[in-house]
This record gives sequence, structure tokens and C-alpha cells, in this order.
Amino acid sequence: MLSQKSRYALRALAVLAEHDDPAPLSIQEIATRADAPRKFLEAILLELRKDGVLISARGKLGGYALAAPAEEIKLSRIIRALDGPLAPIACASLYFYQPCADCPDPNACTTRAVMREVRDAVNEVLDARTIADLTPDRAGARKTLKPSKPGSPKVPKRQGR
Repeated sequence: MLSQKSRYALRALAVLAEHDDPAPLSIQEIATRADAPRKFLEAILLELRKDGVLISARGKLGGYALAAPAEEIKLSRIIRALDGPLAPIACASLYFYQPCADCPDPNACTTRAVMREVRDAVNEVLDARTIADLTPDRAGARKTLKPSKPGSPKVPKRQGR
């Protein structure tokens, strides 16, 4: 589940993606436009700056700006930076793998195999989307991802009577 921290971050990053001026946007302006608590947003944006997603400037005209074009900042990077692994369980994670204490053989674990599929599906969507996709002007241009594997589940069509 997406944390409130990540939700505020995505809203703030969408505000920054829409900001056409090369000058940084103040924390107060970002908080107002993103409808996020300023104090909480300060901590979130600082974390994203440390991760290299944002740049900041001090002083009266200071604030935050994206460190790269919005089209280059993948949503998977943001979620991992703030919430950690995309996998629902640690033993299924690509970047944060930890074996389960009670699992005798992770390679034979059927739960792990299914959770890796979940991780891959979530990763595929979040890797295909960027901060630019969160802006209102891109909302109509978003493409719907189709299942990439031939065996992926498909929603059956309703039969008329």
C-alpha cells in the first residue's frame, strides 16, 4: 500500500513538474498547491533531495526544483526512496532482499514465487510511468498498460443475452 508520505510526495512532484519557471518553487507554494502539510512536506522533500530527485536553493528566493526533466523521473524510484521495496514480502524484493526466518528453502517457496510475480507487475507499471504522467495536462494522454506476458490474466468480456 502506498504510504501517505509517498502520496504527498507524488502530489508535490506533480506541482514541480507543472512549474514552468526555472526558478525554484518555495516550500510554502508547493505545500499550498499540493494540499499537503508544510512541516511533513519539508521532511519528504529533503529526503528526495538527498536521493537526487530534487535540487534546492537557500534564501529568500530559494525552494525546490526537479533535478531532471519530469519525463525522466520514474515513479518506481520515488516509491522505493520513500517506502522501500515494491515487493509485498522481503524475500521477493529485488533491491531489498531478506530471507524469511521461517523458510527452509526460498527457491522452493511457492508463496515467494507468487509474490515475485506481484512485485514484477507493480514494477512494470511504476517503471513505465514518470512524474510527468501525474500532471493534469498529461492525464488524457496516458496509455493503458497491457499485460506483458502471454499467460497474464485478462478480464473476460461480458456476454450479452
